Formats: sequence, structure tokens, C-alpha cells
Amino acid sequence: MSLPPASPRTHLHTRQLRFDGFHREDGLWDIEATLTDAKSYIWHSDDKGDLPPGTPVHDMVIRVTLDDALTVRAIATAMPATPYGECIQAQDPMQKMVGETIGPGWRLKIDRAIGGIQGCTHLRELLFNVATAAFQTIPGYRSHLRRQAGLPRSADGDQPPFHLGQCMSWDFDGPVVQRHYPEFAGWKPIRRVKPGV
Repeated sequence: MSLPPASPRTHLHTRQLRFDGFHREDGLWDIEATLTDAKSYIWHSDDKGDLPPGTPVHDMVIRVTLDDALTVRAIATAMPATPYGECIQAQDPMQKMVGETIGPGWRLKIDRAIGGIQGCTHLRELLFNVATAAFQTIPGYRSHLRRQAGLPRSADGDQPPFHLGQCMSWDFDGPVVQRHYPEFAGWKPIRRVKPGV
């Protein structure tokens, strides 16, 4: 399936996002993310003059190194193209994310550490989405290795995989879970009751 035909139009802008996941020889994981923005026409920058069509206005790259618990062990950044020279000052604050763990509240952690004028909008956008790339990279590869070794799909047999219950297709009461994870069909999380409630 594809989109319906578009009305006549002129292409003006391209934003490209790319995320690559790697398993390192030392056992850690790298997620590399790139964001580029380019115009299809001559773009005038008050700081850089006229930029030819296709010249990146933004070209930003981050590498987030994670351990098995999805804790950030290191962050490296590069900004080959920025609209303003001052933009590169946003690289150092990214180090505030070292030690944080990807999981519930990830966006809030990013906003607290490097939100607003504490950081760069575009680096934050990449960092937000590193989480989904990490989930695609790390648990998926672990599951692949377990299948190759003839082991059960998950080491946490009594807990559903992280992606179940996170979208319409993976509804615990839906047909996809029934087909692929029948052991978790209809699963409900345990509700913890606070003492005195």
C-alpha cells in the first residue's frame, strides 16, 4: 500500500534520519544516529551566505554506547553542518545523559538534562529516538542468538517481552499476541498496592 496520489507540488525540503545499531567486541552496544536537513533551492543564511541546493543546513551525528541494562555508558557527538557557529556549544551538555537508563521516563530525563536552552533541539530529537533503535537492536539480536542456540525466546519466561502492550498490534487481548505469544494472551500487569491504601 502507498499514499494516494499527491496534488501538483514543488519539493522544498528533505529531512533524513538514520539510526544504526552495533554490537561491540567488548560486549557493549552502539547506536549511531544522524539527522540532516537540506533545501532544494538556494538557501540564504545570514551567517553563511547563500547555500547551494542540497547543502545540509543541519548535519548532526551522535553515538550512544549502552550496556546490557540500556544504561548510557558514553556519548559522542559531531556537528558537521549547523546553521550557526554557536550551535556546536550544545555538544558538551550531552554528557549529562551518561549514566541514565533508557526505559520509562526517557524523554523526561532528556528534557530535564538538556531541554530548552540547555541543549540542541536536533540532538534531543535524535536522542529521543535512540531508545526505539536500541530496542530494535539489542533485544532483537539477543532473541536471534537464543533461537540459534535452541533456547526459549526469552530468559524472562514469566514476563512479556517489552514490546507487548505498547501498540495496537501488540495488544495483549489481540490476535497477534494470541498467535505469536499465546502464553501472554490476556496478560495483565500486577498492580502494586501501597501500604495504607
